[in-house]
Order: sequence, then structure tokens, then C-alpha cells
Amino acid sequence: MGQTVLIVDDAAFMRMMIKDILSKNGFEVVGEAPDGAQAVEKYKELTPDLVTMDITMPEMDGIAALKEIKQINNDAKVIMCSAMGQQAMVIDAIQAGAKDFIVKPFQADRVIEAIQKVLD
Repeated sequence: MGQTVLIVDDAAFMRMMIKDILSKNGFEVVGEAPDGAQAVEKYKELTPDLVTMDITMPEMDGIAALKEIKQINNDAKVIMCSAMGQQAMVIDAIQAGAKDFIVKPFQADRVIEAIQKVLD
């Protein structure tokens, strides 16, 4: 069984793109969430090996969700996803405990590289 991943992004097509990349590379996508609040709930329920987390989302943004997940499990592995030009947010995310970040639009090799680096 591959390592488990929770995908969090408010855009369904982005979730689909990441899911496609991960599935083709032997990862098991165990859940998806459209916002930070649901991400925290799904994390508690599924305890995935890794979370890919969009930064800008309704309800609760990715950085707030990251902080909550880190309170549940300080060893949680979270990779932030952001569009170009969100450098300040990326720095906030790393300070909050994110392990890495990937930039949209996703490049499959960069996504897999980041995930493998974090999971090793």
C-alpha cells in the first residue's frame, strides 16, 4: 500500500490534478477537502502520512489549518501549495511548520520530488 495523502484545495480541478499526479506515482489519496476547516476534520479522521494544503481558501486558510493540524500532531507532514507571488505567505507557512511548498500550476516532477523529500 502506498503512502497516504490528504489533498486540500478550494478548486476541485486542482485537487483532481494533484490526485492524478499522486495516483500515477503510487500514492494513495485517502481524502480531499475544499477548505481549511474540513482539512482539520479530515486530518483527525484519516491521519494521512502527508497533506498537500492550498494557502488561499474560504472558511479557514491553509496557514490556519496547518497550525491546527500541527497542534493535533506536531509531526504532521504538510506541503503548502501556492500560486506565484505568494512568497510572504509561503514564509509564514514554513514558520508555522510546513515541510515544503509547491507552486501552481503544478509540475508533476516537482510535486513528486517535494513529497518524496518530505516523506523520506
